[in-house]
Amino acid sequence: MTGKDALELFEKEPELFSVYHNGFAEQTKKWPNHPLKYLTTWLSSKKHKVVLDLGCGEAKLAEALTDKHEVHSFDLVAVNDRVTACDMAKLPVEDEFADVAVFCLSLMGTNLVDYLREAWRCLKIGGTLKIAEVSSRFHNVNLFCKAVCKLGFENTEKKRLTDYFSLFEFRKIEKVENKKPFGIKLKPCLYKKR
Repeated sequence: MTGKDALELFEKEPELFSVYHNGFAEQTKKWPNHPLKYLTTWLSSKKHKVVLDLGCGEAKLAEALTDKHEVHSFDLVAVNDRVTACDMAKLPVEDEFADVAVFCLSLMGTNLVDYLREAWRCLKIGGTLKIAEVSSRFHNVNLFCKAVCKLGFENTEKKRLTDYFSLFEFRKIEKVENKKPFGIKLKPCLYKKR
């Protein structure tokens, strides 16, 4: 469903968000690593930045980087006081507000192109977009990267972190070629019993 529909659902039935996040937390206990650790290490090596953590869950990135960066954490439900509840397609920040935008395992809405356009709006020119996702969700990695670039980014890095996760880095440029490019669609996130 879209982020807007999910937001409305969680507002009506907030216990569903807890069920979702508890299930996610159980899954992560079985992982040999978590891409959030990579992103935290990468950001720790940078000088002070304004960071948007989009689909942040419990705002672990903000918790880890409080001393180094100004981290703004957004998700559909505010599970603690570090999180602002909103639809990621309509962030409550000004244009060109941030240096870095992060989607760590959070491109879940069917309207994820809207999330990426919103990240573009909020990033400064030259700002960095980091995307970490489950590798099996991609139909075609190259097509995905080309489509994101048409939204006004250039791809500066793509790699597999492990067998499970892929990481992408994009830099915001001024030119938007296509507001709804073909190729920005991910498979559902299916968890296997291990």
